[in-house]
Amino acid sequence: MINVYEKGITTVIALSFALLTIGNVQAQYDQDALIIKQIHEHALEKGKAYEWLEHLSERIGGRLAGSLGAEEAIAYTKEILSELVDTVYLQPCTVPQWVRGNKEKVEVRGLPGGNSIQFNALALGNSIGTGPGGVQAEVIEVKSLDEVRQLGASQIAGKIVFFNRPMDVKLINTFHAYGRAGDQRVNGPAVAAEFGAVAAVVRSLTTSRDNVPHTGTTRYKQGVREIPAVAISTNDADNLSRLLQRQKAELYIETHCKMVSTNHVSYNVIAEIKGSLAPDEIILVGGHLDSWDVGGGAHDDGAGCVHAMQVIHTLKAMNYKPKRTIRCVLFMNEENGLGGGRAYADEAEVKGEYHLAAIESDSGGFVPRAFSCDAEEDVFTGYFRQVSEWSVLLEPYMLFVLKGGSGADISPLKEQGGLLMGLRTDSQKYFDYHHTENDRIDVVNERELKLGAAAMTSMVYLIDKYGLLKDDLDE
Repeated sequence: MINVYEKGITTVIALSFALLTIGNVQAQYDQDALIIKQIHEHALEKGKAYEWLEHLSERIGGRLAGSLGAEEAIAYTKEILSELVDTVYLQPCTVPQWVRGNKEKVEVRGLPGGNSIQFNALALGNSIGTGPGGVQAEVIEVKSLDEVRQLGASQIAGKIVFFNRPMDVKLINTFHAYGRAGDQRVNGPAVAAEFGAVAAVVRSLTTSRDNVPHTGTTRYKQGVREIPAVAISTNDADNLSRLLQRQKAELYIETHCKMVSTNHVSYNVIAEIKGSLAPDEIILVGGHLDSWDVGGGAHDDGAGCVHAMQVIHTLKAMNYKPKRTIRCVLFMNEENGLGGGRAYADEAEVKGEYHLAAIESDSGGFVPRAFSCDAEEDVFTGYFRQVSEWSVLLEPYMLFVLKGGSGADISPLKEQGGLLMGLRTDSQKYFDYHHTENDRIDVVNERELKLGAAAMTSMVYLIDKYGLLKDDLDE
């Protein structure tokens, strides 16, 4: 039997041990807080992200996979990364080569007095062109793919289908609104073609009311005749809808786009710092180097690329020696097929590479808000608990850890069992510029861009130091 005195001694010892443990953790986190502060100071004061983005957006411009702009971006980023680290290489991937051709023409014809109304339009990526003769037919407005199916061939055949479901402005997360409306652009033309439509027109995917059309990819269905597909601005979509409420109308569409090749060879750009203790555990940071051919692809996704490049720049400048391998991957062809992401995952499988974590930035160069986390179900809870413990270090920078998706290019790595993360920025303005001519450097705030790079670098530091599921390595 333990007497009262012995019980007291045991309690004191246990309490002392607990206090010592808490003290050690606090001291360790104080050191981490200092390093994260230094990361932010370097990125804000000496970071090169904005300089690199200006070159990508304004000196190179649109970087659609298979284009000259994409080739120039590959060469430029490889050169910059080669100045930072010794290990830089290109990884081949197969991409489609689609070209827009001459400017699109979309207009309402057959109005009283022979008048017409011209709309601001962009052909959708992968779309076939009409050629110089154009297509003219009666237009019918729908709000969903199901409505096309309900109307059937009897009312769709021979007409131009106008998909006009707006993004839901009530949703705070505009990416959720985009996801709910995006089926019209991605699959709408193929569904319309199944019922005999001769062309498709899609309302641009943005919460803004303006005169700027937004492009983006569309997918055809094997065995179904391909039809021309264009997007018109939200103002033009509203005007067309009001016109159709009063009377029938015919649209004339003329586009000159075409698919040149479906198996063009392009490249991912890869740079890495080898780990000192666990080089076979990879922490990946990345964005997609390709962009649409209109605008400069500044927010989508030049920002994500320079975020990832800045991680390497900052760690090297701080003389940080990582335990694990830090790898920067600039993926090609996210916009139009995911060729780079798939090629990367395939080669990783062949090589037997293991990605402890992968962080993708593809939500623009706005103020960083959070890291969203994803992983296989059997490991997610442990990972999320571990990362959530670092919230005390991230909250001073108004950064949070959330459950959710990660990124398109890193998604094929999920089956490896590592942690996938997406850097989430304030999304309210993102779709004002997404896939438009206006996505240029002048709509990117330099400080916000650099804060995003600092946030990503901070998360890389924490994962590298502590690992996941408490598997930190001894020095």
